[in-house]
Amino acid sequence: MLAEQYAAGFWSDDTLYSLTRANAEAAPDRVAIRDSHCALSYAEMMYLADRIGAELIAAGLRPGDRVAAWLSNRVELAPLLLACSGQGLVLCPSLHRNHTVAEIATLAQRMRARVLVTEVGHGADAGQASIAEAVAGQAHLIRHVELPAPVVRGPEDIRRMLAPGDGAPPGAAGHADDIVYLAFTSGTSGEPKGVLHSNNTLLANARALARDWEFDDTSVIYSLSPLSHNLGFGALVLSLLAGGTMVLHDAPRGVGLLDRIRECAVSFLFGVPAHAMDLVAEIDRRGAGDLGTLKGFRISGAAVSEATVEKLMAHGVVPQSGYGMTEGCSHHYTLPDDPKERILGSSGTACAGYEVRIFDIDDPDRPLATGETGHIGGRGASLMLGYFGDQEATERAFNRQGWFMTGDLGVLDGDGYLRVTGRIKEIIIRGGHNIQPALIERLAMRHPALSGVAVVPVADDRLGERVCIVVSTDAETGIEPADLLAHLAAEGLSRYDMPEYFLRVPELPTSANGKVLKRHLVAAIAAGDLQPVSVR
Repeated sequence: MLAEQYAAGFWSDDTLYSLTRANAEAAPDRVAIRDSHCALSYAEMMYLADRIGAELIAAGLRPGDRVAAWLSNRVELAPLLLACSGQGLVLCPSLHRNHTVAEIATLAQRMRARVLVTEVGHGADAGQASIAEAVAGQAHLIRHVELPAPVVRGPEDIRRMLAPGDGAPPGAAGHADDIVYLAFTSGTSGEPKGVLHSNNTLLANARALARDWEFDDTSVIYSLSPLSHNLGFGALVLSLLAGGTMVLHDAPRGVGLLDRIRECAVSFLFGVPAHAMDLVAEIDRRGAGDLGTLKGFRISGAAVSEATVEKLMAHGVVPQSGYGMTEGCSHHYTLPDDPKERILGSSGTACAGYEVRIFDIDDPDRPLATGETGHIGGRGASLMLGYFGDQEATERAFNRQGWFMTGDLGVLDGDGYLRVTGRIKEIIIRGGHNIQPALIERLAMRHPALSGVAVVPVADDRLGERVCIVVSTDAETGIEPADLLAHLAAEGLSRYDMPEYFLRVPELPTSANGKVLKRHLVAAIAAGDLQPVSVR
């Protein structure tokens, strides 16, 4: 399988470090990455990567060792990643702002981190618990570096914080097949698993995106998702490959998204539907007609409304609808010339080097025909190498033919466009009838009054489960249950799938990567903290 990826050209001998080194030699003064307080050129970023690499090796790290980073969105993560790529080390940046000290300590223990880089005041319980105290007894940890909160700083300031030693930069020792990225899944349905990616698996996806959407050294990518999330991290990998500029989302309070886009000459955004809706709301509020250089917007994680897509397209921004996950990167997406109907009704087609097939829900080894809904399976050049320290979970994730079983439901049309219809574990079974929440959510989001929607089960003694639709609306708008049911009927929803309960909330609970935490809604309804009304 490895030889096939090399022979097909999806993998190569290049690493993130070697490709970025080449970009630095070609354009040393080009800005590689910037946050609100600091911008690093390619030459400065590689200087820091070499110094940090020397520091890590001098500290005793060896190929395969883990470096964990619990940081806000700041430029330091880029040279840290490149240092790890250059020395065959593994970086874990997927430690989120909403994690507590106890959770970070647990994850550091699980991955047996050798170095932990944290930030003063960062985290869900900042000021209440000490990460230094929490990890003090972990024998595997040989160094804990705590950075101050981001301020105006330059390369030498960063070097003094991350690489104060004077050791000579070692030669690059990393290989393209070395694991370089450890990312914990969001854990929305249980304990997070540690996904392992090599330079090659990350770069395979980035190469496909760069070719299909024409990313190059003139591209300015602005990720509204943090680098701790796979979407933001993938945007960084893409930017490093293309030799462009990466803009981090850390704008000071009061600075609008439009201002940041114009100031940085952003050409492409990465984010989730909430980010797209926020941008559209700001456009409307400010009466903005000119979005500057902005031409595209990757929108991931959930369905986006037709009104949002139409507004973006009216301003010359092409939305990219996509499907992916930490395990397989952003392997499905629409193309620049796809019509609005494809953007709204699908997650696009598989990128070069990746395949998707639909399998029987009850028999994951039996493939289904085009047009049939079933379990989405995938395989290819951007697929993970496994789960860290969990061979059993790795083996369970694949069927007997070697396809990674995603846990998602979907259907492929005759042109290879994928429509995701739900999660297998989220199917609501009402009196023996299977109901797919994602279908109801997709149809509901076509109503212009809704800013968010989640369909969850409500326990029922007779039928087992009933359907509850939970909605959030814009501040100036609202929707009554009868109007929503009428809208769903007009959109073609079967009466057998129609929601029986309705609940309005100010906003839906979400994880760090923008996914709705349905289990929180289910638990709150079961406990009586949220009380939906019967509408049928």
